[in-house]
Amino acid sequence: MNRTTLSLIAAAAALAAVTGFAAATAPGDDGDSAKAAARLPVERSSLLCPAPSTSDLAETAYTSYAPVSQGSGSSGKAALSPATRELTDGTGSGKGKADKPVLSPLKPGRPVAGEASGAESPALVGSADGNLAPGWTVQQTTEVAAGTGRGLLGVNCSAPDTDFWFPGASTAKERSDYIHLTNPDDSAAVVDVQLFGAKGAIKSDVGEGIQVQPHSSVPVLLSTLTDKPQTNVTLHVTARSGRVAAAVLAADDKLGGDWLPASADPAGTVVLPGIPKDATSVRLVAFTPGDNDADLKVQLASPTGRITPAGHESLHVKSGMTAAVDLGDVTRGEAGSLVLTPTGDSAPVVAALRVVRGKGDDQESAFIPATRPVGARATVADNRAKGSTLSLTAPGAAGTVKVTASAGTEGGTPVTKTYTVKGGTTMSVRPPVPAGLKGSYALTVEQVSGGEVYGSRMLDVPDADVPGVPMFTVQTLPDDRGTVSVPHADQDLSVLQK
Repeated sequence: MNRTTLSLIAAAAALAAVTGFAAATAPGDDGDSAKAAARLPVERSSLLCPAPSTSDLAETAYTSYAPVSQGSGSSGKAALSPATRELTDGTGSGKGKADKPVLSPLKPGRPVAGEASGAESPALVGSADGNLAPGWTVQQTTEVAAGTGRGLLGVNCSAPDTDFWFPGASTAKERSDYIHLTNPDDSAAVVDVQLFGAKGAIKSDVGEGIQVQPHSSVPVLLSTLTDKPQTNVTLHVTARSGRVAAAVLAADDKLGGDWLPASADPAGTVVLPGIPKDATSVRLVAFTPGDNDADLKVQLASPTGRITPAGHESLHVKSGMTAAVDLGDVTRGEAGSLVLTPTGDSAPVVAALRVVRGKGDDQESAFIPATRPVGARATVADNRAKGSTLSLTAPGAAGTVKVTASAGTEGGTPVTKTYTVKGGTTMSVRPPVPAGLKGSYALTVEQVSGGEVYGSRMLDVPDADVPGVPMFTVQTLPDDRGTVSVPHADQDLSVLQK
């Protein structure tokens, strides 16, 4: 069998594994092989939710939503089930894969909700196939009434991968940051966790070779990885074997707590959307993983255009070293988004923001990591009749998006609205609410035309213990990657000879 035949078979097998479909054309078809690649819905998705909290006061809501996707078929199934809770020595609780699912969505277009309470709630491992797979989204929202890490803790359950960057983590004495590692597969994963501070890599053998058993989750306290506390660190998680989902639960003695999701992949231009208009403190943390330094222009995309913050016009990020800068109340009463662009020959970076609302003893905090644009479609679940704020940013040319509010978990009729975001600005709006809403609902954002649009959703609820400052959390809106590109083969695979 010649090299061309082997390559075609390998390509077809890879495509079939992802989508269950491979398009082919017979030899001699003029121009057919030059057709644009087809976009087809994915046929299987995996999502993992970290253990929600160590507090006995924690109350957690899970909301699952799969948008309706053309070409995805007429049937499918999905479920989220408890993973085995493990210690870092590899021992487990004995609970796990056989437990009853927490959520079992039935059909696209209708969100479903589930609940958990207390400190014993485990991580969840889930998969969806058929018409529930494309764009499947699960939001985990936890309310912690008091204690370290109090507040509203929100995170989009994430797909497994092998490489993650978390700028904005901390090993400071007032912080208790845990990296949660969850393995969805039938074989163990081996993971390395490395910290980078202001002076470079922090030496530690404790974070090397962490084993995560099949269908289980391991939390690792970051302060145990170093003897010298540091306020701002960048965390790098890599899987030597297998794959995991990873998220950082950051709890502060004074500022409450929230989840720090992974930053988008290193890039030259970075967008961090959705700083609340009443943010009293904003801290930017950036890191460049390459061998070269990064020089970045810092701008705020405000409701009227890009603004350069006084005294913070630029940021120099040394290779392998974490850079942090406090921007204060950079929004000055108007919602905005931070846009970092390279100046000259600048290396790609990862970045995140910590945003604080309130003052003195009455403060709450959340995180906004760098994110991808909404692209073809992005979704966020667990929106309420009151308390959701949608931020849309067009860092370059103006862009138009369609926003759809789904039916509610207990009833309601979907509503759609179109927004055009001017170039270089941020639009902050109360999103549409389904007619006759009962329960919570999902928001789906789809690019219609124009330049790239980035987005985030802030959810806030009243806090009885901190009057005037609501508990809040922010989730970004990256493209859901619900479709995959399937190129046309230039040869009919059925005529290949052995």
